[in-house]
Amino acid sequence: MNTILKNTISITVITLVAGLALGVVQDITAGPIATQAEKSKEEAYKAVFEDASSFSEYSLDDTNQAEDLVAYLNDNGFTAQTIDEIMVAEDTSGETLGYAFTDLIPDRLLLMSPLPGHSVQNDGTLNGISILSISETAGLGMKATTDSFKDQFKNKNVEKFTYTKTGSTSDDQIDAISGATITTNAMTNGVNAGLCAFRYVEGGAES
Repeated sequence: MNTILKNTISITVITLVAGLALGVVQDITAGPIATQAEKSKEEAYKAVFEDASSFSEYSLDDTNQAEDLVAYLNDNGFTAQTIDEIMVAEDTSGETLGYAFTDLIPDRLLLMSPLPGHSVQNDGTLNGISILSISETAGLGMKATTDSFKDQFKNKNVEKFTYTKTGSTSDDQIDAISGATITTNAMTNGVNAGLCAFRYVEGGAES
């Protein structure tokens, strides 16, 4: 057996063993990772909907309704945002208190892909927002995760938010993060997409 053939066999065996080992590790870690992700999501929902005793998934009746939601968002200008999940917040008796929304914001110029969750009461009041994950350049953009920024959305009943660089003067205005306008814009649009989805869930698409 020549040297080239021996080396080829050795490399093939090493590759197979390494691949098998990685597969085993992935199988072992997949469950705990998924469990932790769900736990983090539950904690985030609870953080913005403290009165809720439990959360259950809100199911769109059929494919057409899911497509209608997308169309409704698009018609209202939210073509870049995707509602990933809608949860119904319930009290101890099972009564609906409101809804928690998770939406995905696509990458922008700052390599940012936040996944904010926010909850809305039945009367349209936004309890607040919680960022489940964010990949952002270290520095100004990460200020989106601070309470001083997130609390600006808290306990507000508005149709949509805008941001300003000169100081907010009304409930529907958010102070932009200095030096991070793109981040502010992405987060504000994400929250507004959730409010739009709330109006759809509450029958706004038919009004």
